[in-house]
Amino acid sequence: MTTTATRWVISVGLALPMVLGGCSSLAPVNPWEKGDLAKPEMTFDGDPLEGRFVQHIYNSKENSSGGYGVGGGGCGCN
Repeated sequence: MTTTATRWVISVGLALPMVLGGCSSLAPVNPWEKGDLAKPEMTFDGDPLEGRFVQHIYNSKENSSGGYGVGGGGCGCN
């Protein structure tokens, strides 16, 4: 290895434990703070009604029960 690569490996090897050690000091969320995290804006899915609509369209296009993990499509070609 070259001198530059060796220095980079050593610096990453020294910095990684310090970075990961900083994450261990995070305190758990207090009960009075959970209200902020439970807001509708904090969800990954967004609007639940839109999610149900998209799932309905997907199931209708698949023309099968469930839709997820089922092989083939609604065209009958399997």
